[in-house]
Amino acid sequence: MRPAWHALFAPLPRDAVVNRKPVGGGAATAGWQSLTVELSAGAGGLRHIMVTLDEKGAPISAGDWVMYAADGAEGSTYVHENVGGRLEADGTFRGTRWRSVTFEKPGSEDAEVKESHHAPPTPEDVAAIHALVKDLVEKAR
Repeated sequence: MRPAWHALFAPLPRDAVVNRKPVGGGAATAGWQSLTVELSAGAGGLRHIMVTLDEKGAPISAGDWVMYAADGAEGSTYVHENVGGRLEADGTFRGTRWRSVTFEKPGSEDAEVKESHHAPPTPEDVAAIHALVKDLVEKAR
């Protein structure tokens, strides 16, 4: 069973640890920082949230990714969901929402993609990513 925080845009748990590190890449990204939170639900799956801050500390990109498995008698099904993109100065978000489902048979090295599609984020997605970014930046202080 997955915990409540293990879903796209779910609020971060109170004890979430934010990792802050400089973004490499030379002069173009001098002063930029990456804020990440990696959460494990054990067998329930993983969640990774990342926000990039520019040299002034303003968020310029964000992503939220979850992966979880559902084991069955015939194999394992893995669901990957994410939203990621650029946060513009005017408050808009230019990004994509993805959902992929793969199936893996026991003893097989290849996974079969059962479903994979992308779509533009909805207005609700954009509001949720902004709230998540705000929460992550506040936790990083």
